[in-house]
Amino acid sequence: MNWDLLLTEKRIRPSQRETDARSAFESDFGRIIFSPATRRMHAKTQVFPLSDDDNIHSRLTHSLEVMSIGHSFSIRFCESSVLQERTHRDSHKLFREIMVILENACLIHDIGNPPFGHFGETVIQEYFKTFFARPDIPLKLTSDEQREFVHFDGNAQGLRVLTKLQSIDDCYGLNLTSPTLAACIKYPNSGEIDKSRIESKKVGVYLSEKNYVDTIAANCGLIVDGRIVRHPLCYLVEAADSICYLTMDLEDGFNKKLYTLEMLHEAIGDDYPQLNDLFQDNIPEKAKITRLRNSLISILVKQAFTNFENHIDDIENGTFNKELIFSAAPLANELQTFCIEKIYSIKSIYELELVGHNVLSGLLDFFIDCLFVKGKDYRRRAVNLLSESIIQVALTETGVDKFENLSDYYKLRVLIDYLSGMTDRYALNLYQKILGVRP
Repeated sequence: MNWDLLLTEKRIRPSQRETDARSAFESDFGRIIFSPATRRMHAKTQVFPLSDDDNIHSRLTHSLEVMSIGHSFSIRFCESSVLQERTHRDSHKLFREIMVILENACLIHDIGNPPFGHFGETVIQEYFKTFFARPDIPLKLTSDEQREFVHFDGNAQGLRVLTKLQSIDDCYGLNLTSPTLAACIKYPNSGEIDKSRIESKKVGVYLSEKNYVDTIAANCGLIVDGRIVRHPLCYLVEAADSICYLTMDLEDGFNKKLYTLEMLHEAIGDDYPQLNDLFQDNIPEKAKITRLRNSLISILVKQAFTNFENHIDDIENGTFNKELIFSAAPLANELQTFCIEKIYSIKSIYELELVGHNVLSGLLDFFIDCLFVKGKDYRRRAVNLLSESIIQVALTETGVDKFENLSDYYKLRVLIDYLSGMTDRYALNLYQKILGVRP
C-alpha cells in the first residue's frame, strides 16, 4: 500500500468547497458534526433499549467515547518512528491527517445502526429470511439483491447514510474524503460472505453503493490481488469501538447493579498488577469502577496499538485477518465473556429487545402489506408516511419520476432506509399510532 494514496484528499465527487485554513479531513469533521444522522444517534440504543436513565449510554455518547479512544491511537501513531518512516511524514503532518481521519471514522462508525441496537439488525435479518420465502408476494429481486436484506448490517447502512441519504441537492451525501469513509468500512464486501477473510465476514456494502466503494478503493489504493481490502486505519477504528463497548458496558452494568467488583476481579484474574491494586484500594465502589475502566482502557489501547505496529506489513498486504484487541492478549476475551454472561443476557434487556422485535416486525408488516399487497389507496397512504427526502434520493439514483416506478429492490431499499434511520422512541410511537393505541 502507498500511504500517499491511503491519505489522499480525494472525494467521490470532486470537492466544490471554498479553500480555507482547514484540511479536507477537517472539513469532513464539520460535515459530520452538523449532520442530522449524527444528531439522531443520541436517541438510539447502545445496550439498554428505551432506558429512562440519562446516565446510560446512547449510540451518540458511545461514538464520542470511541472517538476519544481513536484520538489516543492517533497520538501513538503520529509519535511512532516506525510509522513516520513508513508514511514518509513527520509527526506534525500526521497530526493534521491521521488524528482527524481516525476521529471522523470513530464518530460515524455506528451512524447506520437501526433502532434497538444490534438486536434491531437481527430482527430485520430474520424478517427478510422469512419474507423472501413467502410465495404470496413474488417480488422481482435477484439473489444478490435479496442477500443484502437477509444479511442487513449497520455498517452497510452507515455507508449509504453517509454517501447518499444525507443529501442536499445531489446523490453524494456528505461527500466525505475517501480515507474517512474507508476507515469505517469494516467489510468492503457486496458479494457472498467468506469468513476466512476479515473484510468479507459480512455483507458490508449494498449493491446501490458498490460503485462508490470501487471509487474509494481506487482512490486509496485498497485493491490487493483483485480484491478490496480494509484501510489500515479501519483496524484502529474497530479496536477503539471494541475497547469502548467492553469497558463502558462494564460501567453501565455495574451502575445497574448487575454484578459485583469481586465477580469482575475473579473473571479477570491476577495477571495485571495495576488492576489488582485498584480492586484492593479502600475507596468508594463508584470511584473504583471508574478507575478500573480507565486502567482497562489504557491496557487495551497499548496492547492493540502494539499489535497494529507489529503487524503493519500484514495489514498493508491485506493478510491480517484478526481484530487487534482480541488477538493481542486474553484480557479482551475475558471481558467480552464477562459482559455476555453478566450484562447482555439479563432478563430486562431481553424483554426490551423483544419490544423492539414487535415494533420493527410490525412496521415492516404494515408497510410491506400496504406497498406490495393492498390496493392503490393503501399504497398512496403508506408512501405518504415515508420520508420524502429518502424517496427523492432513490428517485435521483434510479432516474425515475415517482415511487411507484421504482424497482422492487429500491422500494425495499427506501423502506429500510426509513426504518433504520428511526430513533427507538420514534419507531415505538409510530407503531403504536398504526395499532391505534396512541393518538
